[in-house]
Amino acid sequence: MSRTAPFSAPSAAPGSGTRTEPLVLPAPAKLNRLLHITGRRPDGYHELQTLFQFLDVGDTLTLRPRADGDLHLTPRLDGVTEEDNLILRAARLLQAESGTRLGADIHLDKRLPMGGGLGGGSSDAATALLGLDALWGLGLELDALARLGLRLGADVPVFVRGHAAWAEGIGERLTPVTLDTPWFVVVHPGVTVSTPAVFGAPELTRHTPPITMARALQGGAASWRNDCQDTVRRHYPEVARALDWLGQRAPTMLTGTGACVFARLESESRAERLLAEVPDGWHAVMARGLNRSPLHAALGR
Repeated sequence: MSRTAPFSAPSAAPGSGTRTEPLVLPAPAKLNRLLHITGRRPDGYHELQTLFQFLDVGDTLTLRPRADGDLHLTPRLDGVTEEDNLILRAARLLQAESGTRLGADIHLDKRLPMGGGLGGGSSDAATALLGLDALWGLGLELDALARLGLRLGADVPVFVRGHAAWAEGIGERLTPVTLDTPWFVVVHPGVTVSTPAVFGAPELTRHTPPITMARALQGGAASWRNDCQDTVRRHYPEVARALDWLGQRAPTMLTGTGACVFARLESESRAERLLAEVPDGWHAVMARGLNRSPLHAALGR
């Protein structure tokens, strides 16, 4: 992950009907500005309260229509089978649910690290759903696309809906919010964190008392925390190092289950200076927080 320019919209938003030209769309990163674990369900999933916010950096998908119904994705991702790839799963699900006979060639420009807590796979899936809906001229409503997204993963609906949100349940019950939009320096310390291992750790905090959205927002960023952070710090020394190094320079937190950590800065110039100081061996990016997803801005939704 390296410093990347913010996304820009395509020269023209998709119109009605099937497109014939390629569609180039962002799959933005997200941060969990707050993450509380309030309980564990009988099915093993954890009840959460979190604040999602988008960043102006991420992956890019290029979609080209095919008349033969085939779906081709390039390049292959190391360690990810076609059956597990969320982009292909999203495309096949949309084909099956809509009944379309169209297909697509999909190229992924992958910038977000896997296992980084930035939502890369979920964002890619959401961009595939919304992008193919436009490419194939299906015209599905966001509610329908969000329901499909939830079948792919709990984080997919927030990317489909495209607005910063307070989330509850397993992360699927969303209420749009407007958050501050500071600059961030996001550091990936070069390790992959296992989300199942974090949620399965016996020492993980699982019983944070639920709070209201109003109370969370009233408390502000200075009061926000991530209940996964202590567990990840304990099991991943490189993440602990990144938290300590960034935390000496600006308010710092883990996003999701990691491995990425982010520092919140009040100005672009401060973010630029901090980015320049990041030690060799770590990958870092400077980004702006966004309340509206650049995917929705690109599609004009």
